[in-house]
Amino acid sequence: MWGGEHPVGDLELTRREFLDMCTKGSLAACAIPALQGQGLGTLSVLVGAKDTRMGNVSNKVAKYWHVSRGTDTICTLCPRMCDIKIGERGFCGVRENQGGKYITKVYGKPATIKPTDPMEKGPFYHFLPATRTIALGTAGCNLNCKFCQSWDVAQTRPEQTDNKDLSPESLVSQALKYNIPSITFTFTEPTQCIEYLLDTAALARQNGIYTLAHTAGYICQEPLKDMLAVLDAINFDLKGFTEDFYRDMTGGELHTVLAAIQTAAASGIWMELTNLVVPSYNDDPATFREMCRWILDNCGADVPFHVSQFFPQYRLRRLDPTPWETLRSLRRIGFEVGLRYVYLGNLDGDPGESTYCPKCGIKLIKRGVGYTVQNTGLDLATGRCVKCGLPIPGLWTV
Repeated sequence: MWGGEHPVGDLELTRREFLDMCTKGSLAACAIPALQGQGLGTLSVLVGAKDTRMGNVSNKVAKYWHVSRGTDTICTLCPRMCDIKIGERGFCGVRENQGGKYITKVYGKPATIKPTDPMEKGPFYHFLPATRTIALGTAGCNLNCKFCQSWDVAQTRPEQTDNKDLSPESLVSQALKYNIPSITFTFTEPTQCIEYLLDTAALARQNGIYTLAHTAGYICQEPLKDMLAVLDAINFDLKGFTEDFYRDMTGGELHTVLAAIQTAAASGIWMELTNLVVPSYNDDPATFREMCRWILDNCGADVPFHVSQFFPQYRLRRLDPTPWETLRSLRRIGFEVGLRYVYLGNLDGDPGESTYCPKCGIKLIKRGVGYTVQNTGLDLATGRCVKCGLPIPGLWTV
């Protein structure tokens, strides 16, 4: 029944149908415009990111805090509500009490940056496919996931990383100069550099540049709503579906993350979800089914859901990567529950990474090895399946 790829099979357009659609122009020359921006192959380093130095930090007054007991500061960015004395930092390691003022050490100081990262790497599958994005992340995190895939930056302080000098103005101006349509805060937790994100996103929107974020969603409601007001798309890591898992494996709380996802869903922002499947920790089929039902009830059937392979990292190096069959089995559960767009992640070139029409089953977008993307059945102008006309939710062209 599952066809190995999609619940209604991996149906392809016939040669006659394909040529007819191309003749009518509805396949946009039978391919998503290559990169939807030209000349990016020569861009390897942004100005400001070439010369880095250890301990290059900022001293900008942060948002989301108040004074308590004279000179102590209470951070209201995430549910930890860290109570910080002068000279100390919060759990994240990037926000410090300096003389009774709460200071961010990572404003405009990304530790990791990829000038032309594939949008699909986000992962964002229904937002400007085949385009490139300026992807960046700063040091620090307010979680301590034992399976962290970027622990060398996320689980460190900014004094321990080689940080670049990239102001919001520099980021946006270079995105415009090199015809890059978006900026994505990813790799590490964007909550920790929220001031940087907010200023960049506001300026980017004024200049027609999109801003995206990939977050764990362990954040208080006020800063979250401020982020949602300026972002164009967001991907939440829903790391598991029990409080025990979150407490033991991440040091966070499931209910806070669920509340963040509900708030984002209600806001109308474009949203995708990701679950990194860690063998023997969060791969129970029954619990995964509960998660999918919650997603269906709270986010709708059309939210793209990425079921991704874990690779041994940080404190779980003893484990093997997630078996492919486990991921495929969990993906089938997502379809059974009623989700329409369930993807496999980190399985380079697997058919489960492609997009299929949930009505007629044809392959709409083929994703291959190395983040290659080919339009095989989507009318980019209307966002509809070329065979049955079903609207496919997302933002498909710049």
